[in-house]
Amino acid sequence: MVTTLAELIVNTVKAYPKPDFMLFKKEGDYTPISTGEFGDGVKHFSLGLKALGFEAGQKLCLLSENRPEWTMTDLATLCAGGLTVPIYTTLVPEQIRYIIDDSDATVVVVSNADHWKKIEPLRGGLTKVKYYITFADEAPAGVLTLKEVMEKGRAAAESKPGLFEELVARVKPGDEATLIYTSGTTGVPKGVILTHDNIVSNIKAAVAIIEFTEKDTVLSFLPLSHILERTVMFAFIYNGCTVAFAESVEAVAKNLLQVRPHIMVSVPRVFEKIYSKVMDQVLTSPALRRKIFFWALKVGKAYGAAKLAGKPISGGLRFRRSIAAKLVFSKIIAKTGGRIRFFVSGGAPLSKDIAEFFYAMGLVILEGYGLTETSPMLSINTFENIRLGTVGKPVPGVDIKIASDGEILARGPNIMKGYYKKEAETREVFEGGWFKTGDIGRFDPDGFLVITDRKKDLLVTSGGKNIAPQPIENLLKTSPYITSGVVIGDRQRFIAALVVPNFEKLQEYARAQGIAFSSLDDLCRDRRIVGFLKAEVDRATPLLASYERIKKIAVLPRDFEIEKGEITPSLKVRRANVTAEYRTLIDAMYREDAEDGRDDGGTIG
Repeated sequence: MVTTLAELIVNTVKAYPKPDFMLFKKEGDYTPISTGEFGDGVKHFSLGLKALGFEAGQKLCLLSENRPEWTMTDLATLCAGGLTVPIYTTLVPEQIRYIIDDSDATVVVVSNADHWKKIEPLRGGLTKVKYYITFADEAPAGVLTLKEVMEKGRAAAESKPGLFEELVARVKPGDEATLIYTSGTTGVPKGVILTHDNIVSNIKAAVAIIEFTEKDTVLSFLPLSHILERTVMFAFIYNGCTVAFAESVEAVAKNLLQVRPHIMVSVPRVFEKIYSKVMDQVLTSPALRRKIFFWALKVGKAYGAAKLAGKPISGGLRFRRSIAAKLVFSKIIAKTGGRIRFFVSGGAPLSKDIAEFFYAMGLVILEGYGLTETSPMLSINTFENIRLGTVGKPVPGVDIKIASDGEILARGPNIMKGYYKKEAETREVFEGGWFKTGDIGRFDPDGFLVITDRKKDLLVTSGGKNIAPQPIENLLKTSPYITSGVVIGDRQRFIAALVVPNFEKLQEYARAQGIAFSSLDDLCRDRRIVGFLKAEVDRATPLLASYERIKKIAVLPRDFEIEKGEITPSLKVRRANVTAEYRTLIDAMYREDAEDGRDDGGTIG
């Protein structure tokens, strides 16, 4: 019986021997790693760390892109009784320095020379670090290679057979397994302490309600530094799935065709991009093809709605659905590799419209909800219990309730131990044994959880109206011309938005309309462009209440950036930072309104 993450890998090596346990790109082709090879790698690296003096309870920082060695290093650390401290590759050196120093890490592992460039200038100040290790074949002075450490481990295994199994047996369910620094949409990042039991309980909850087996192949592309991808990676290993690593986010579309996965875990942004690309192709196609597509979509939605409601499906609707699938849906599904059984979406809210769009085509997205502090899964839709527009029902073992102010509270075996070296902050997020998520939500009549927004993000207009910005921002992204938007209006008379356009699409539109521009900044200031995007905003949000309607927009000439602190590594907007960065632009929107003496209409670029 698996009770720790260390036992997990030992069990999988015995239970699921296969030649293609993991797949990675090498010289243009996907190359397999067998279960045995992967297990030996974990064993030898773990023993190698012990040979270096790495002790139980010590921390290892890991700065790497997704690859088999990432998970191998993670599991090797856990088997040695240590804590893995993942670091996003997108972080700047000062953020990396903070995590390494604050975590008290004694070992730092990097994947390649590019990432070493971020670490090397910091070395002088990282006095607690004893060893630096690289996945590269050659290492700078004072740095060990993964191969060298594994050789030490191999020698230890030969001299003392059974040593690795002894280490694994010493790890207990209540031991700390990882320290994950929250991306921090507000304030300084905090190190979330998760135990083996926290994560294992979440894995077992997922396995109990979602069917996936050793016959399934998974495409992994979300950063393993993110708790969602990391926990599902453990779950896939637990059930012996084959895991293929995408080359990069940009290569996902190509890798889908090469790997032909059955399962993929993603964030809503990927589904939004697929939706926008499909709609863009449809809207620029000949009239007959457009007519066929929208007919098929209507049929698919009718079929999907009946299926979700558990209603009988007529023979006529089944026939029309089969025609729609053959003419339209099959071509879109083929671009996912043609074998997808389901997607999982998490990390941010998924638009109900986009979920319905995929479901109509026969591509099921199981949307869930959770936080780093909850390992992460609190609730999820399943094939047996699915309601689009919600994040499903609580997973087994987890209790959720709604506080009087609408905040979602949770308790269960997956809730974190606390924040590292931050006792006051830990006490602040617990109330009577319940963890305060900071999210606002409600249960629908059938017990499905609906997320409204972040508690700190709620806007209150000068007229006293409470407005949740996230659902509105999700609607904006259904326009093929809008990449993202930030809704503003706290203590103001009306709602406005900062809009980041799809620059490629917008330039195409401008050229087609004969609108001349010399730069993106020039393009985004053009009143005709601003007016066009305002019309897109209105088209995407027709059903909002009058006080929720976006009255003005400001068009931004660039996307939000991690380096500028505008978004987190997991792509969540830091609302306070964005509004501070564009304060002059925001003030101008509301000042123009005051000067005009009106409450609505008008835009500013």
